[in-house]
Amino acid sequence: MVNYVAFFVSIVIAVFLAFNMGASGTAPSFSAPYGANLIRRELIPGLFGTFVFLGAVVAGGKVLKTIGGEILPSESMSLVLVSILLLASALSIFFANLLKVPQSTSQSTIFALSGCAFYLNNLKTQKLFLEIIPIWFVTPLISFLLTYLAGAFLLRMQREKGIVDFQAIRRKAIWKYITIACSCYVAFSIGSNNVANSAGPIASMLLNELHLDLVGGEMIAALLSIFLVAPWFGIGSSFLGKNILETTSIGIIKIGPLAATFIAFITATLLLLASTMRGIPTSLVQMNVFAIIAVGMLKEGRKDILTRATVKKLFITWLVAPIIAFILAYVLLHTAVIAGLM
Repeated sequence: MVNYVAFFVSIVIAVFLAFNMGASGTAPSFSAPYGANLIRRELIPGLFGTFVFLGAVVAGGKVLKTIGGEILPSESMSLVLVSILLLASALSIFFANLLKVPQSTSQSTIFALSGCAFYLNNLKTQKLFLEIIPIWFVTPLISFLLTYLAGAFLLRMQREKGIVDFQAIRRKAIWKYITIACSCYVAFSIGSNNVANSAGPIASMLLNELHLDLVGGEMIAALLSIFLVAPWFGIGSSFLGKNILETTSIGIIKIGPLAATFIAFITATLLLLASTMRGIPTSLVQMNVFAIIAVGMLKEGRKDILTRATVKKLFITWLVAPIIAFILAYVLLHTAVIAGLM
């Protein structure tokens, strides 16, 4: 018999997590055109939410499977456990949002999931240590290197040969629409990856609690969880996205439409490849920030960018928030066991 109160609580927490992920995800998707003054802030939540939803439905299946059962077995996803891990993840992301720092929602969710699995002595380490964590380190570095090398090459051509007239290109209206289109592409990639952070545990919980048939039940549970969670990304973007947008789009360095377009395309492609090829939940936030840092180094020098307070604040929060998620999940699960809830 389903405990409807507990079921409702778990859904509310999943929505709260999606709300905060929407706020955090606004920055890596639309900070580039917003920082370049190519789009009004009021238009961002609607575009962001629409393309996140499309990305989750079209390309989010593999990451949903990873979150839902490849770190902690799916049969362990009870109402109470799912509520605990989602709450731990949501609180750590909410903490980062209050600091106006875009946080990796994937890392907070994976650490919360790992905290529960570690307590239950049921952590599936192969996917976590051989694929997920290495990708977390590799993709931001790839984003940084591609942006830095391409930017350095274009700047050298412009300075030495005058081949590239950046000012003339900036004046062309087409770049406004190309940059915004790339930001929508980023939002699509976020949908393919980050919606699963909330929807994955919910999908496994639905399978277990509603005793859905495994043949068609997985698809039903996946679609239900996506429809419950994805719309709240746009709502979170609308309510909490403004300050986080300004942290990355203006707090590090102001960038032009060419750099904005390139950053959006590179980071979205890396995320989409991680989602569709291996189902790896990874950090678009960090890829985006590393790319913006690369542009900042080219424009203002390495020391000036790396010593900025905003950059230091980003790195500290990235380190602390996932640890908070792990500890919260472990402590809350232990408390639930003592209270006889599990």
